Amino acid sequence: MKKIFFCILLIFFTSKFSIAKNINEAYFAGGCFWCMEEFFEKVEGVEKVISGYSGGKTKNPTYKEVTYGNTGHFEAIKIVYDQDVINYKKLLDLYWKNIDPFDSAGQFCDKGLSYRSVAFYKNQNEKNEIRNSIENIEKKFKKKRVVTFIKKFEKFYEAEDYHQDYYHKNFVNYLLYKKACGREKTLKNIWSN
Repeated sequence: MKKIFFCILLIFFTSKFSIAKNINEAYFAGGCFWCMEEFFEKVEGVEKVISGYSGGKTKNPTYKEVTYGNTGHFEAIKIVYDQDVINYKKLLDLYWKNIDPFDSAGQFCDKGLSYRSVAFYKNQNEKNEIRNSIENIEKKFKKKRVVTFIKKFEKFYEAEDYHQDYYHKNFVNYLLYKKACGREKTLKNIWSN
């Protein structure tokens, strides 16, 4: 009898005091997914960021196929986040501050279709948020037009293992790449005004 009582008590307290997270996912492409992953993993409320490919039709694409082939995919990230801590609108605001939305050739030193910027939406609310934020950016930068694609999210393919957490695993190489690519300097020039 004591064991049954203890089990019921344990179940009650576990369910009463466990904190369930309100998890959602967002998908963005902004050039090098290593840099996007590093940036968003430091954001409070973000549980996990995964590098991968999205936006195209090729199933299970490889890095070489996406970069040099005709897959239609973009280097993208999947952001797993707690909606009770951060919402989609805030993630979108941070996304814009981490890309050059006016570059139609790619991002920073990485050029080509797979490096173009894309804000993916899963529902009408996210699509509306993207459109509203683009309007606001274009009002701020009166003579510039945002060329970031707005695409309905369909499928995300995780990139190869060596791409995941690249900035942790290959810290020196990553910093050299990031500096040589001019990402931080360009972002500062765009968004510091």
